[in-house]
Amino acid sequence: MSKRLVYIGLASLSLAFTACKTPLLIEKNVNKSVPTSFNDSQDTANSGKLKWQEYFHDAYLTALVDTALNNNQELNIILQEIEISQNEVMARKGEYMPFVDISSGAGFDKVGRYTSKGSSEATTDIKPGRETPDPLPDFGVGAYATWEVDIWHKLRNAKKAALTRYLASVEGKNFMVTNLIAEIANSYYELLALDNELEIVRQNIEIQNNALKIVSMQKEATRVTELAVRKFEAEVFSTKSLQFNIMQEIVETENRINFLVGRYPQPIERNSTGFNELTTDGVHAGMPSELLQNRPDIKQAELQLAAAKLDIQVAKANFYPSLSISANLGLQAFNPLYLARIPQSLMTSLIGDMVGPLVNKNAIKATYYNANASQIQAIYNYERTLLKSYIEVANKLSKIDNLKKSYDLKAQEVEALTQSIDISNRLFRSARADYMEVLLTQRDALESKFELVETKKQQMNAFVNIYQALGGGWE
Repeated sequence: MSKRLVYIGLASLSLAFTACKTPLLIEKNVNKSVPTSFNDSQDTANSGKLKWQEYFHDAYLTALVDTALNNNQELNIILQEIEISQNEVMARKGEYMPFVDISSGAGFDKVGRYTSKGSSEATTDIKPGRETPDPLPDFGVGAYATWEVDIWHKLRNAKKAALTRYLASVEGKNFMVTNLIAEIANSYYELLALDNELEIVRQNIEIQNNALKIVSMQKEATRVTELAVRKFEAEVFSTKSLQFNIMQEIVETENRINFLVGRYPQPIERNSTGFNELTTDGVHAGMPSELLQNRPDIKQAELQLAAAKLDIQVAKANFYPSLSISANLGLQAFNPLYLARIPQSLMTSLIGDMVGPLVNKNAIKATYYNANASQIQAIYNYERTLLKSYIEVANKLSKIDNLKKSYDLKAQEVEALTQSIDISNRLFRSARADYMEVLLTQRDALESKFELVETKKQQMNAFVNIYQALGGGWE
């Protein structure tokens, strides 16, 4: 029996041995169940399925989003990561196809005359009686092929795992798109809110200046003291200072948007009028089960789980023997002129190797156990992502409802305090109220208007965030 046959026989024995000795794994089933509704709502329409151009109706906002989807650097980085994942799929696919190389070479071989090889080459049958050249040249050209026969589908499963991770990277990009749209929209509505706060401050400065004139006139009429005049002046200075803080916030918010759309600082076009009239009506959450198809992060976690399962199959195949076949076909001679003499210069070979683990399989076992642990991690990650998604939607729906009620009450508060400014001024002029009551009323009215704008901004943020939570914007 030849050595190669003995080698293959040992490998086959290893196959029989290892096939029944594959280590057992800890198994865990993935839980994909979700509640039947959000907050006991039976709404079947789903705003998350709307395209972002249909969900947002502000032309300035949609123009910013469109620019960001083309120019945002972080998004473009992720697109290159997708390209890398796609190339990985190509590389894995090539691994289970035969490799064919072409080579050519030249050299010489110098051996001792009194060695076994040297004495056997003392003469040549090419021309009887003529000695073999010394040193002996060697010229050759040929094609060499190697192929690992994918008996256990190890290479195919590795390719499938790479393909699945590529698809997961695409879903990661989609999740990034959803987050980018939400971040731009939230920043845009924050900018509108700051514009309205700045307008409120400027209107309040005018009101306070008018009140200061009245106090100054009453001081001349000895109806109030210098203290009242200074108090009103200080209030005017404080409010004027506030407007510069807001202006700085506007600059920073504009530049945050400019960064997201991938450009250097420039004014952001917008229309801030009618901000308080914006509504969050018409939001539909649909059914919780739709999150599995709509949310890119859930789909990404599911694909990563599928890839982790394939990794276990790849690691398991390492316990079994691998069969590789190598062959070559070419021409070889010690004189280039003899290369054309066929079949004398023809060189061929065909070799099959089967190799399998027999002793010390700790490294293979460790890889196998790690693949299983990674799969269990992927299961927990999927379940966590699904749970997080459901809670996000439930929270955002509740927030939209509560903020609507809060805004209605805050609007009534602003209306009452705005009227109280005129009342306090009339009472002050008729000496039925002191200057402190006027100042406090103006302060309360200013704060309530700020709170009203802030509540409206929170409403619009909830409007944006529920769209994000439903998985909208990536299609």
